[in-house]
Amino acid sequence: MTETQSALLLRRQLAELNKNPVEGFSAGLIEDSDLYRWEVLIIGPPDTLYEGGVFKAHLTFPKDYPLRPPKMKFITDIWHPNVDKSGDVCISILHEPGEDKYGYEKPEERWLPIHTVETIMISVISMLADPNGDSPANVDAAKEWREDRHGAFKRKVARCVRKSQETAFE
Repeated sequence: MTETQSALLLRRQLAELNKNPVEGFSAGLIEDSDLYRWEVLIIGPPDTLYEGGVFKAHLTFPKDYPLRPPKMKFITDIWHPNVDKSGDVCISILHEPGEDKYGYEKPEERWLPIHTVETIMISVISMLADPNGDSPANVDAAKEWREDRHGAFKRKVARCVRKSQETAFE
């Protein structure tokens, strides 16, 4: 996969998302000239603790996309078991393809070149609705989610949602 092919693929995916938006998120380039750096706005899914939130994240694509996955990082503060404290998203489909050296994920759960920005974002929105506490990137959030979901965890998420609404369009 040459850089030109990956750029064409990314341009096509962006055009498709602009033509046929997918509920729950919007996507665009961070800088008009760089197809490898996208900004996404994720709307907190209804009937979840994240409902009403507007969370900004960046997707950084490798030059050999789609053979390798992009990296995703929340710019907006978010308290979630599968997002580390620096904002990096840790979900299976964003993990390098192949065998998991820890034996936790099946190869087909990891990155596959058939994934698109749309399938990544649908997975992230699903992750917000249903955290995976068995494989946490943020151990403190996972512990709270398991032990005090309706107390401390809910309060921290509510704070993140409020802050995301205040800073969404800065």
